[in-house]
Amino acid sequence: MVRISARERFDGEFELPGDKSITHRAIMLNSGVDGEAVITNALMGEDCVSTCRCMRALGAKIDVDGNTLRVKGATAFRRGMELDCGNSGTTMRLLTGFVAGKKIDAKLYGDASLSARPMGRIAEPLSALGADVKTTDGHAPLFVAPAALHGAEISLKIASAQVKSALLLAGLSADGEVAVTEPVKSRDHTERMLKAMGADLQIDGNTATIRRSALHSLDVCVPSDISSAAYFMALGALKGKTLCKNVGINPTRTGILKAFERLGVKYSLCNTRISGGEATADILVEKSDMRAITLTAEDAPSMIDELPLVALLCAFADGESRIVGAQELRVKESDRIQTTTELIRNLGGDCEALPDGFVIRGKKTLAGGAVRSYLDHRIAMTGAVGLIASENGGEIDTPECCEISFPDFFEKLDVKLR
Repeated sequence: MVRISARERFDGEFELPGDKSITHRAIMLNSGVDGEAVITNALMGEDCVSTCRCMRALGAKIDVDGNTLRVKGATAFRRGMELDCGNSGTTMRLLTGFVAGKKIDAKLYGDASLSARPMGRIAEPLSALGADVKTTDGHAPLFVAPAALHGAEISLKIASAQVKSALLLAGLSADGEVAVTEPVKSRDHTERMLKAMGADLQIDGNTATIRRSALHSLDVCVPSDISSAAYFMALGALKGKTLCKNVGINPTRTGILKAFERLGVKYSLCNTRISGGEATADILVEKSDMRAITLTAEDAPSMIDELPLVALLCAFADGESRIVGAQELRVKESDRIQTTTELIRNLGGDCEALPDGFVIRGKKTLAGGAVRSYLDHRIAMTGAVGLIASENGGEIDTPECCEISFPDFFEKLDVKLR
């Protein structure tokens, strides 16, 4: 357990970890090409360490010096490997497409939490390309055998950057075009990086089409993760004034800023620039009086990781908020609809779980209390924000789960874990 005290104000400037999604992709894609690349400001939390471990097992050489990685891609891949993906759904889902495309036979497995997450959603569309991917009753372990891949048109029922990315990585070696269409556009880091590395890739609305391509290595300076910055931005809105520096503002990831606009949060973008094909900015957020909002399935994909935090902000807002179309939250590291609802209630808020979201009746203030993280980093970090902004503070169990995506989160909050 860690005790977190309530604070009258929360102010500061923050340099935040690199974007986890971009770090995963920079490691994996550079590990699969003949060449060397340097990745700076990488996020070396447990999830990205899992990606490094798997790519090394396949034959890549990866040297780590703090947040800088030097990657030498494998020219010949080891086969018949057992690949430990740890707790990382991104690692397992993207890597399944990667090894299918490289015609590598492999077993992909993970911890108990990852083994409970649905993997049929990867195996089924990959099979439509001719891939030989078997699940264990729809879950991990996954077993991939070499198979010739062909072109196909795939329409996803649920927008998912991980499923889309797995199909595009497999499509790099397919005979024929692989076209992936989503109902709503999900984050596009994979598409941006593939194009920068030389892929024959076209985007038309919500459809990404890839053709057989040879990639080259790419040095990547990873922007700070807006999903990590969101917690400090939220504290600025609730308790003072915060500046988060060099944050990625990829338009498929800035749903949190759209939520801020609807909530009435005062924010501004400063020093905007382009880094490695990704737009970045410094984001200034100031204390704001917030109002109730409604979010729908159209809004959810661009802020899926931040929705527990948005729900918490709604608990501090004036009026009744409704968030729907977010059933994807049910199959994250925890059932985030259930765990977020419990978190808000335990802090003294009024939140009702829906099959695909929440109804939150804002109280403008929360008393505080005990937060159970369920070993879910997003729930633990959302709970920390709620406790700091509450009247009395409280406790969070298993705070170490934040190491998955944000190893020094509590240090930046000036909270001592021991």
